[in-house]
Amino acid sequence: MTLRVMVIGGYGNFGSIVCRHLVVMPGVSLVVSGRDPHKLLRKVDELKAQSGTACESWCGDAMGTAFKTALSAMGIQLVIHTGGPFQGQSYAVAQGCIDAGVNYCDLSDCRTFVTSIGALDAQAKRAGVAILSGCSSVPTLSAAIIDEHRYRFNRIDSIEHGISSSAKMPGLSTVEGVLAYAGKPIKQLKNGQVHEVLGWQDLTLRKLQQLGTRVLANVDVPDMDIFAHRYGAQTLSFKAGSGLKLSGVANYLLAQALRVGLVRDHAPWAARLHRWGQRFERFGDGKSAMYIDVQGIDVDAKPLSMTVQLTAINDKGPEIPSCAAVALAAKIVQGYLPEPGARACVGEITVDEYMAAINDPANLHLSVHFSDEQS
Repeated sequence: MTLRVMVIGGYGNFGSIVCRHLVVMPGVSLVVSGRDPHKLLRKVDELKAQSGTACESWCGDAMGTAFKTALSAMGIQLVIHTGGPFQGQSYAVAQGCIDAGVNYCDLSDCRTFVTSIGALDAQAKRAGVAILSGCSSVPTLSAAIIDEHRYRFNRIDSIEHGISSSAKMPGLSTVEGVLAYAGKPIKQLKNGQVHEVLGWQDLTLRKLQQLGTRVLANVDVPDMDIFAHRYGAQTLSFKAGSGLKLSGVANYLLAQALRVGLVRDHAPWAARLHRWGQRFERFGDGKSAMYIDVQGIDVDAKPLSMTVQLTAINDKGPEIPSCAAVALAAKIVQGYLPEPGARACVGEITVDEYMAAINDPANLHLSVHFSDEQS
């Protein structure tokens, strides 16, 4: 049976990657969606030229009343929502999918958006559909990596992880999203107590394999809530940064300006930083990485540490957040039926399934190391 998949925001940065994978996936019939008819037509033509496979399109507002009707009329079975920023966005798209009886996932990494999706749980269960939020690097992949090695730990005490992207700029909506909490309090955990830090503050230098030293700062992600319950960790933190140290400093200064009131709205500055970042892309090395440090006690009651790094070269980093949804679609094509309900997208996809969806071993490498001594 062919799976009819609609990708909302299919001509955007991450949506384009999702569509490029899905248009050639056996058993998938792709529908590209967006509100700009010209961009939509160009994307459909581009996909056909690249793959030799034709796909359909739907031009409209996925948050509007016509969305539910379009899903039913086109026989859509899975919606992949890539249309960020998700900060402050309503659940109108997910609600439309519930009303139409269609499974849904999104690429949100917004903590509030992902962790509050459970408000739709009862409706989703009644409709018999899965509403999966956070189908991205965090929390889907970060949880999958920890889940794969969870059996080694009798107890997990701390999880400190983060992402250092390449210098290549993502779409403007992504930049707006990650700067939405610049200078604002972020709740983390430290020794079992709620610990507040400020977004894009506390600049830290971290040495990463193949990447050298990168500048990282506090970023808010759904993992801070999900991992406390899923793994019982008492210390949780997350940091992120760009491949250019200058970018990290710029984000830090914007956060400071927002915190003291010199700047009141981050959106215009997000657009400026996006433009400036594009000018400096050529100075980057094309490398990005996700790292995860886990510390705890093993099954023999001895200290155990795990260090994980997923490295991407040649500006392939954006494949990582994009391909959780690709992996989910591939799994559904093969017969997987996600349980009805609305929840964060954790435990749905294994690391092997995730890496198979990206299918680029030449440019992505996952390393996992264990130590019986806590650092």
